[in-house]
Amino acid sequence: MHSSQLQYLPLPLPFFAILVVVFLALVLFLQLSALHFAYKKLGVSSGVALLLLLGSLIGSMINVPVAQLPEAQIVTGQQVAFFGMRYVVPVVVDWPGTVIAVNVGGAVIPCLVSLYLLWKNQQWGRNIAATALVAAVCYWLATPVPGLGIAIPVFAPAIAAALVAFALSRGDAAPLAYVCGSMGTLIGADLLNFGSIQGLGAPVASIGGAGTFDGIFLTGILAVLIASLTDRPKTS
Repeated sequence: MHSSQLQYLPLPLPFFAILVVVFLALVLFLQLSALHFAYKKLGVSSGVALLLLLGSLIGSMINVPVAQLPEAQIVTGQQVAFFGMRYVVPVVVDWPGTVIAVNVGGAVIPCLVSLYLLWKNQQWGRNIAATALVAAVCYWLATPVPGLGIAIPVFAPAIAAALVAFALSRGDAAPLAYVCGSMGTLIGADLLNFGSIQGLGAPVASIGGAGTFDGIFLTGILAVLIASLTDRPKTS
């Protein structure tokens, strides 16, 4: 097994390019001062928010192996379609089985940001309840996909996080949406379905990677913005 084979785009280039375009559009809007209010409510500056999102995009190509499951047959070098999206199954050589990995952009960065927001806002009970609700939705929607691992419809985490955040807290909806959207997806889609991974023939089962990364990344953009609509500054 070569460690370089663990580093790959979680989506085919055209789909990954769409996320890059979304990120660049967000940069443009921020330069026009259209969305500063959203990130003020989130609790970080717009510059830091953009760096975190950029880090998520770059980090999505980095998987850190943590465990290994034996597999009788490994699927390799394919694109797997699920719910309108296509995901990359990496080309592997001399692969011993399914490698369990943690994705930097889809798991490590969202977890660190979520812990910061939890520490900053000190609303543990509300965040735990919101995360549990989103995790339940993601667990219900998550599907084991042969050759890939666990996948979830791309917009489900963001929509679920926004609805839960609106319902539980209008004033702190933005940070609540980020925390419950990110952590709820990782817990509900990836961790609670860990037992379903073996037997799928996936060379790499990445927590926060292919299958869930796009949903987590869009949660960082879409859910925060939707949840912050009621906090838009009034114009005179």
